[in-house]
Parts: sequence; C-alpha cells; structure tokens
Amino acid sequence: MRTTAELDERLARPGDGLVDDLGRLPGDIMILGAGGKLGPSLVRLALNATRGDRRIIAVSRFGEPGLADALREDGATVVPADVSDERALRDLPDAPNVVFLVGAKFGTQGRAHAAWFTNTYLPGRVADRFRDSRIAALSTGNVYPLVPVGGGSTEDSPTGPVGDYAMSCLGRERVLTHFSETYGTRVALLRLNYAVELRYGVLVDLAQKVLAGEPVDLTTGQVNVVWQGYANEVTLRSLLLAGTPPYVLNVTGPELISVRQAALALGQALGKEPVFTGEEAPTALLSNAGRCHRLFGYPELTPAELIEHTARWVADGGPLLGKPTKFERRDGRF
Repeated sequence: MRTTAELDERLARPGDGLVDDLGRLPGDIMILGAGGKLGPSLVRLALNATRGDRRIIAVSRFGEPGLADALREDGATVVPADVSDERALRDLPDAPNVVFLVGAKFGTQGRAHAAWFTNTYLPGRVADRFRDSRIAALSTGNVYPLVPVGGGSTEDSPTGPVGDYAMSCLGRERVLTHFSETYGTRVALLRLNYAVELRYGVLVDLAQKVLAGEPVDLTTGQVNVVWQGYANEVTLRSLLLAGTPPYVLNVTGPELISVRQAALALGQALGKEPVFTGEEAPTALLSNAGRCHRLFGYPELTPAELIEHTARWVADGGPLLGKPTKFERRDGRF
C-alpha cells in the first residue's frame, strides 16, 4: 500500500465471511456518520460485499468536499443530512439495518455538554427513530477502567469510564440498552480500541513523533491496535448479532503492543533513534477481544505488517488525517 487509492482499495476489500453474512442479512443498510474518518471505507466495504443487491445508504453532513459525489459514484445512496436536526432525522428513509458511527471525542474537553449531546442524547433519538431496525452502534473500550497490564477487560468486566468522554460513551450504551429492553430494538454495541490505518491511529502518532525527534511518553506502555479494515468487517457482520438485550463485543487485535517496542521498530524502519520519556505504568486501557476473534477470526494484518506499512507511508510523506488518538492520556481529557 503506497498510494491512497491502494489503501482505500484494501480497506474496502471484503472477506468471504462478510460476503456470506451480508448475504443472510435482508434489507438495505444505512450508515449514519458516513463522512467520518472510518465512514467512507465502511460504506465502500458494504458496497463491495453486497455487490449491488440492495441500497447502501450513506448519511452525513459531508463536510469534506467531493466525498458525497465520490460515494455516489461508487454506488451508494447518498443522503446529506445532519442527524442532530430533528426534522432531518425524521425525514431519513426507513432501513432495516442501521450502523451508527456518530460520536464526539476530540475538542470536547471544556465542552462536556457537546460530548454528552452527541454521545448520549443523540443515540436515543436515533434509536427511537429506528426502533424497528437492527442497530450496530460503535462504542469504545474507554468505557473500561485502566487495568493491570495483562489480558485486558472482557465484555463481562465491570465498566469504569474515566472523564466525560468515556462516561458519555457509557451513557450511549445505557440509552441504547433502554430502547432495546423497552421496545425490543435489536442492538449490537462495539467497544473498539484502537483502530489503525496508514493515515491515522496509534502507530501513525508514534511514527510522527519518532520522525520529528519528539519524545515518546512511555507511561501508557501497552496498547491494543487493530486494522481498520477488520474493524469495519466486524461492524457490518455484527448486525446479525444484534439482539435484546444488546450484544456487546470488544473489537481490537489479539496482541498487546508495547509502545517502546513499536517505537523502536518504527525508528529502525525510519532510520531515526526514538527519544523516550517517562516509565511504563503498571496499568493501561486494554481490552480482551477473544470473543470477537472466536466469531470472526483474526485481523488479516499483523502488528509487524502494520508497523512496516505505517513507517513507509509516513516516510514517503503520505497524506494523514491529522487526528491524533491521544492514547497516552490517562485522565480521560480529550
């Protein structure tokens, strides 16, 4: 993967399991938040997996110039709309399958009300509008507390969100659970951390720091990462798991990634010696995605391959989204 076209093609390349599962899933698929950082690749993946046998409805404000036209040319049914507007939400077409990607994280520090509106109130409005649909809703591993470095939190572990962002995301889950329990809405909740591709993610953050000679903070010494293409496949396939009460699924890779070792590997590939600061803490935000891997297998790209691709991309000056993960933050302030 050396060009944006090659990267986009890889992200939108469906596996046989996805094709089979969507073949068993009746009806159109609506993707709310199709203009976000992972929305376009998920729309294209759904288009390729369904091969034109139904509508893939892409809904977003589409602030990026040209994106709506590009998705329309790819075959999506594009609906420009701000789903936070009550009338716009009401006027959306019906769809038996809804993927909810809308969320707020960065820039909400000091504006907690905005995080709570987007992450908690708005999902309730969406669930009310689509109470008869299957809903796969993106959540986050941030609903868990920091845990001792080791196996990570499972879906049965107690939640313990730190900060307004994480608390509002747990609020999203609670509100969706209310609609599931009250109206029988079938819901799947996907606790994702940290998805990576070559334009953003933990590995891009580390590669940029290494290349710039900036110190890499080791306090959060271990992280989870997962290839975005795999996360997209799981998100779509989870529509078949949606139930009452909601089906909860951790989505990440099977390995714990050492921040130190990842930075060293990136440094070797980039020809730069990493600079470190701090020492590894005994706890980190870590998830155990064993249930996901038993259901859907392992990600196709290993951490070593992701590091290699990321280093080459950054060294070549490939385009980046400019959205750092802030994975090193331990106080929940984003």
